[in-house]
Amino acid sequence: MQTAMACGITVTSNPDLARLESLAVNTWPIWSCEISSFPWSYHEQETCLLLEGDVTVTPDGGEPVRFGAGDLVVFDAGLNCTWDVHAPVRKHYRFG
Repeated sequence: MQTAMACGITVTSNPDLARLESLAVNTWPIWSCEISSFPWSYHEQETCLLLEGDVTVTPDGGEPVRFGAGDLVVFDAGLNCTWDVHAPVRKHYRFG
């Protein structure tokens, strides 16, 4: 398991199964998106597990962060960013 942090974004590659089970990730809703680019603002924290896809998220005024299938990602409340979806995404997600 490797964790990388950027301005308002934390990516954990290959999170261990115990952590995913403790979060009950499999009970979270699923969101999907085709290849696209769009601005997004997080009014509350979001935690997500990418099931499929390849994405670069660039915080306003910050460095781009790339992640993909198998990554557990936390976006901080108050983050304003742009999503660039390079390959279609399917993810479990939870706000709060």
